[in-house]
Amino acid sequence: MVPTRSGTRILVVGGGYVGMYSALRLQRRLRPGEATLTVVDPQAYMTYQPFLPEAGAGNLEPRHVVVPLRKELRGATVLTGRITGIDHAGRTARFAPDRGPGRDIGYDVLILGVGSVPRTMPIPGLAEVGIGFTTVAEAIYLRNHVLARLDTAAAVLDPELRRRLLTFLFVGGGYAGVEALAELEDMARSALPLYPRLSDRDMRWVLVEAAERILPEVSPDLSAYTTDRLRGCGIEVRLRTRVKSLVGGAVELDDGESFEADTVVWTAGVRPNPLVGSTDLPLDEKNRVRCTAMLTVEGVADAWCAGDCAAVPDLTAPGRFCGPSAQHAVRQARRLADNVLATLRGEPPEEYRHAYAGSVASLGLHKGVAEIYRIKLTGWPAWLMHRTYHLSRMPTFNRKVRVAADWTLALLFHREIVSLGSFTNPRGEFERAAAPDEPARPPGAG
Repeated sequence: MVPTRSGTRILVVGGGYVGMYSALRLQRRLRPGEATLTVVDPQAYMTYQPFLPEAGAGNLEPRHVVVPLRKELRGATVLTGRITGIDHAGRTARFAPDRGPGRDIGYDVLILGVGSVPRTMPIPGLAEVGIGFTTVAEAIYLRNHVLARLDTAAAVLDPELRRRLLTFLFVGGGYAGVEALAELEDMARSALPLYPRLSDRDMRWVLVEAAERILPEVSPDLSAYTTDRLRGCGIEVRLRTRVKSLVGGAVELDDGESFEADTVVWTAGVRPNPLVGSTDLPLDEKNRVRCTAMLTVEGVADAWCAGDCAAVPDLTAPGRFCGPSAQHAVRQARRLADNVLATLRGEPPEEYRHAYAGSVASLGLHKGVAEIYRIKLTGWPAWLMHRTYHLSRMPTFNRKVRVAADWTLALLFHREIVSLGSFTNPRGEFERAAAPDEPARPPGAG
């Protein structure tokens, strides 16, 4: 229990779902002088990840799927940088800004919500050719990358090179992989009329999943429907298959097939942020912070944790823990904020209990699957349910309006299909212009 004291220093590590939502709720409900809030994150914004596939496909403006922390958390101190270690016993955290020396930050109450990072495997070549799909930068990069491959493929004559350019491999059949693949394939297909020399037969889209089915969060029949829907679009869905090597973009699968791909997207799961290993907080066998159902850190005073980096008991399924999903993170953040306020005011905290409401997934424009309270939807109704649900969960009225406006404009105009390739190397043209000119060649030189 945290005793009530004037100006309690609350440190929020992480500006994602848990950090942003809990800080926003605390900011609104704290009494004047009751506590101070400090939020630390490497980015100056929170990303609403369920909208990344649509941002990558050009259905949403990328700036509209992020929430600026400083704008929304005006009552908090927002520091852009990384926490590299936490000594909770001493109530200090080591802060490293993007530039300059680091320093220690003192606090009284800790809220840890650093989330997760992609779970990679020791596959040869993965680090060199793979790209994730968890940030806005990655979504924009993939959009530009896919369209640039269409641009280049339409200009080359070598059929082998064209085949490599237009082969897109996605590894991991969870929500992130399926939605990213479906949206980008839908975008690329809609762009083909602009390339008279290309057809949908020139593109090859491959989804590799080690398990027996994709979208394990939904029922088996909806998973099977999704598989059939993707295959109906010409996408190869390879189940019970693993990637053995990706060296130089040469893909080797454990079923014996090999091919070359110029695009490899890795969405094969997540693991807790490695920062939790640089703290004195208790961890479980999966390197998650051990938590109680009230979202306190097990056996530790003044420490709270939620989201992907936390092992929170699932009271609706005894013996199990809450999964790493946005649905849990958002709801846990609200309960966590209310519990922090309660303990500050000498009141008992409440347990986090959340019955699973269901799942929604987009499979491209006007296509989707949804399972809400045992009601199963497919096609256009599921797609509309996907948009409605996530719009309701998007933080702040400002962002809700902007997202809705993007969708409304998309009904009137076709999405912009253009690759801004210079985003990947914005100084390239200037560097070439500033390079020393080559010596003039004498007349008649060969």
